[in-house]
Amino acid sequence: MGSPRDRDKDAFRDRFLSIRELYKGFDNSNARIDILKGVNIDLNAGETLAIVGASGIGKSTLLHILGALDRPDSGTYYFKGEDIFLFDQTRLARFRNKTVGFVFQFHYLLPEFSALENTMMPALISGQSKNKARAFSEAMLVRVGLKDRLNFRIATLSGGEQQRVALARSLVLKPEILLADEPTGNLDKKNSEYIHQLFLELNHELNMTLVVVTHNTELASYMSRIMTIVDGKLMSLKES
Repeated sequence: MGSPRDRDKDAFRDRFLSIRELYKGFDNSNARIDILKGVNIDLNAGETLAIVGASGIGKSTLLHILGALDRPDSGTYYFKGEDIFLFDQTRLARFRNKTVGFVFQFHYLLPEFSALENTMMPALISGQSKNKARAFSEAMLVRVGLKDRLNFRIATLSGGEQQRVALARSLVLKPEILLADEPTGNLDKKNSEYIHQLFLELNHELNMTLVVVTHNTELASYMSRIMTIVDGKLMSLKES
């Protein structure tokens, strides 16, 4: 009959992404703070989700777990039928590199390198040849409207241009999941609207699942689902 874990895995084998009974907390001054308390969610390929709500409710914590940047205290995370937290460190790093793209409010770009060099890095880390990495990176920078900025150093670009470089870098390996944490938090209205439209266009073109943590109600409204975290659990606010 198989173990309970095997039966659970079979139940979620046909789903793109499933999280079950996810718990996460932190120790603070000898006190335990529980942030996520039994989170459950299913996501389909190509689906768009906004997670909204006040600071400190666990939005970024959940996003980091979705991206395998952090581990839960307990619970399971199935991706295409496999519990990713059973992967060894090498395989987990490969999952992060090839399957997940990240866009953060603070771009984490290397200012001394060019837009093209920053964008190439995930492809080079994945083992692609320099020529192939360059070709893919140039194409993605052109796609996000930076054709004339390929060889400009990051430090010379505007905030909106830097965020577009960060987006290009996150997409250069055509990830199946794109995670964005307050991606327009430091941008003006014009650049925010540009990034919003890019997200939607690229989601459609690449059929990638998009999860955005945001305080921006306009960006959230574009997503097919909107959820928040209440007492450590996800609660739906909008379903398409």
